Amino acid sequence: AVVVHPGFTEPEAALRAAGLPVEHVLTRGDHRLDPAAVPEEADLVVVGNPTNPTGVLHSRLREIARPGRIVLVDEAFADAVPGEPESLAGEAVPGVLVFRSLTKTWALAGLRAGYALGDPAVLARLAAPRPHWPVGTLALEAVIACSEPAAVAEAEAMARTLAGHRAHQAAALAAVPGVQVLPGIAPYLLLRVPEGTRERLRDKGIAVRRADTFPGLGPDHVRVAVRDPARVAVLVEALRAVLVGVAA
Repeated sequence: AVVVHPGFTEPEAALRAAGLPVEHVLTRGDHRLDPAAVPEEADLVVVGNPTNPTGVLHSRLREIARPGRIVLVDEAFADAVPGEPESLAGEAVPGVLVFRSLTKTWALAGLRAGYALGDPAVLARLAAPRPHWPVGTLALEAVIACSEPAAVAEAEAMARTLAGHRAHQAAALAAVPGVQVLPGIAPYLLLRVPEGTRERLRDKGIAVRRADTFPGLGPDHVRVAVRDPARVAVLVEALRAVLVGVAA
């Protein structure tokens, strides 16, 4: 099994818990995947699109598919991107499985409602070990509500609003000396900041996600959620305050 990193770490934890050998494939400096970097002998490849925590959207995932190989594409945040470009959810690519979430956009933490798309034979293998009642009433209600035409339209509108907030936030953060905003189109931004910035922000009551727990990233990386301009202003002010001493 190959897991593309930096990326969500839970799939790798599950594979290792099952006793399977796992190899990392690290993305390039721009955090986009080079299909040639995936070893030919890999019979399972796991990648997020857009990837967490980089927010990068990969455009060459179809090139990874091979006979006898399963490519698992985690599109948990795809509906937060206007128009869902590069999504494989509507394509029948042999060997490709797509996991989608119905609860990320709506912030329904804890329900973990979603679905899988792909080869019916592979989906049947995934379904075989499930318990008889795998989905509770609350999750079923969420699936129904999030799939209604009005909800789908609202999610697209929210994605467009989010894109505007992200552009504003990226520009505001990039204007802070010592902050590098890495390119991404997800509901979060990956930043490079001086080491210790996260802790100093925490002391001011502001929480940002540490990113050194993701393979390929270091203690100078943090992930921040995309927020409205008013809350971004609070973050920017705090960053300027904590980085003054560092810059000096």
